[in-house]
Amino acid sequence: MRRILVIEDNRDLAFGLRNNLEIEGYEVETAENGTAGLQTFARANPDLLILDLMLPELDGFRVLRSLRQQGHSTPILVLTAKGEEADKVRGLKMGADDYVTKPFGLLELLARVEALLRRTGAGSTSTSAAMGVQRLGEIEIDPSARTVSRGSQPVDLAPKEFDLLLALLRARGAVVSRLQLMREVWGYSAAVVSRTVDTHISELRRKLEENPAAPRHILTVRKTGYRIRK
Repeated sequence: MRRILVIEDNRDLAFGLRNNLEIEGYEVETAENGTAGLQTFARANPDLLILDLMLPELDGFRVLRSLRQQGHSTPILVLTAKGEEADKVRGLKMGADDYVTKPFGLLELLARVEALLRRTGAGSTSTSAAMGVQRLGEIEIDPSARTVSRGSQPVDLAPKEFDLLLALLRARGAVVSRLQLMREVWGYSAAVVSRTVDTHISELRRKLEENPAAPRHILTVRKTGYRIRK
């Protein structure tokens, strides 16, 4: 049974999420603030984290940063306030895998949860291992170990940034549309979150390209999507 941790200070919302996730067959733990959330995470070792960004004591951003700095690759779905575009982008840059804006529909959230868990299933590991080590100039990518280095220096990529890079590499230089990337990396398609792809691409360029403003390897194909150039 897959285990989900919900860190949410609104008790009614947390209760509703727990009930509905348990009906779907998940084992669910909850925490009301960031400090308790980190403690529960360490104990429960969940398969997925649903994280509210606006938390008492220790906010969601600091929880997110702490988990990623500790090396946890657990998929994280953040809950953001309506209209807070900056929070969504900041959360994605800090390593969140996806977001849902409050108020949200239950079916949408369940679809996001299912997609994230599906993307971290056993199938993706074997596919990555079969690729072998990949090189883009001075950048070296080891899919099986999920490591990246640039000029012999390790590069720390968020889990979805790494998955996005692999999706582009698998295309072997062919153009991959934003919709294809949404389906392959996030497991669903929705125009409202298409900017998610662009945000992750920007982060990949910032971390991997010598000049992110004029990338050599991760290229934009106007009105279509992206492609890799070795």
